Amino acid sequence: MRPTAPVLLSATLLVAAAGLTACGSSSGDDPNTVRISFKQSTDNQIRVMDKYLASMKKQFEKENPGKKVKLVPITAPDSEYYTKLQQMLRSPKTAPDLVYEDTFLINSDITSGYLKPLDPYLAKWPDWNQFVDTAKNAAKAQDGKTYGVPDGTDTRGLWYDKGIFAKAGIKTPWRPKTWNDVLDTARVIKKKVPSVTPLNVYTGKPGGEQSAMQSFEMLLYGTGSGAAAPGTADPLYDSSTNKWITAGKPFKDALTFVRTVYAEKLGPDVSDALDPNIGTRIRGEFLPQGKLAINLDGSWLPQDWLTGSGHEWPEWSQKLGLAPMPTQNGQAPGKVSMSGGWTWSIPSKASNPDLAFRFIKTMQTKANAQKWYIANSGIAVRKDVAADPAYVKAQPGIKFFTDLVASTHYRPAYPAYPKVSTAIQEAMESVTTGDSSVEKAASTYDEQLKTATDGKVITK
Repeated sequence: MRPTAPVLLSATLLVAAAGLTACGSSSGDDPNTVRISFKQSTDNQIRVMDKYLASMKKQFEKENPGKKVKLVPITAPDSEYYTKLQQMLRSPKTAPDLVYEDTFLINSDITSGYLKPLDPYLAKWPDWNQFVDTAKNAAKAQDGKTYGVPDGTDTRGLWYDKGIFAKAGIKTPWRPKTWNDVLDTARVIKKKVPSVTPLNVYTGKPGGEQSAMQSFEMLLYGTGSGAAAPGTADPLYDSSTNKWITAGKPFKDALTFVRTVYAEKLGPDVSDALDPNIGTRIRGEFLPQGKLAINLDGSWLPQDWLTGSGHEWPEWSQKLGLAPMPTQNGQAPGKVSMSGGWTWSIPSKASNPDLAFRFIKTMQTKANAQKWYIANSGIAVRKDVAADPAYVKAQPGIKFFTDLVASTHYRPAYPAYPKVSTAIQEAMESVTTGDSSVEKAASTYDEQLKTATDGKVITK
């Protein structure tokens, strides 16, 4: 799923949340009804989740006579979804029995006491052994308990236009070994095919978490401090001291890459790069219309190009190539990815938690999980699905992005992370516009980091 921006509370949203929660509370005292809240797309043409949950509701009610499923969709942009969901979680009268949580912010809800640990259920569920460890850890809190069952993940890499590469005389398949290889390729394209944008790197606050995760962290986690095996040497957070790491050389190197892209005009025009809708434009305009040569982005893009999506592009798999994002200097393992994803969680104030977990088990059978991964252009977190030839062949690019799970990293999504992410976005924006040097942007980041984490920082 697409990453999200930090939650911003407002009076308007709170009013909207109150109205929504009232309509979802009628069956809260019915022990035979499980109420499920999820994010409903604001695009009427892309409602994959609605269709999937409708089929799961039908199956669950058939397999459990007398039990009912009530779907309580929240139709809202990402940030508003979290605001409304958190309002619902605060009261037993409005709390649903099952909620859809982004790993980006799940720890905030855990810290607030909104979610129930699932360990007693997971210990009795054999299928839990099929989930890969990295995905399990994404839903695990600092207290060591697990608060969500992941329904898939995502990975990130480089998408490139094979036609533009041919015009520029660049051989395909393309496999850059270092950051400089990526930049040098973009420079060749700028010179030989000047009518296109050579390289898209999301940046700045308007892009929200896609700027921090798709771009900056894909760079940072590929530096010397984070290019080892996933789970080691995290360049943002020091788990041995439980402190956030200030902007050292790896951080500044990542900022320098961003600065180079925009200073050399290798990326979109700054006004386009700072357009809040740049992600939608990249998927619906830049790539399908052959206006962009290289795009650092996520595994979910084909979902926007399916029939009925509004941006149908059946030729994409012939037009585009895929390459792993290299580590900074080609150091092992040679490629890097970031992963996010969503989980199904049970609120602490849920009326029917046992029934809710029974619904999770229905959704997360091998067959149903595989159905969801394919429909949502998601990446399998179940080992048995990842090994199934039917899954691997279901859609072009699935094997490429699934293979990246072995080289992927998850954000340190602790409660302070949303504020840390915002500070990263501001640092990126200041070097993108040229308002700050890399050194100044890093210094400002350090100041904001101390505030965001109550001074829990360390210099490495």
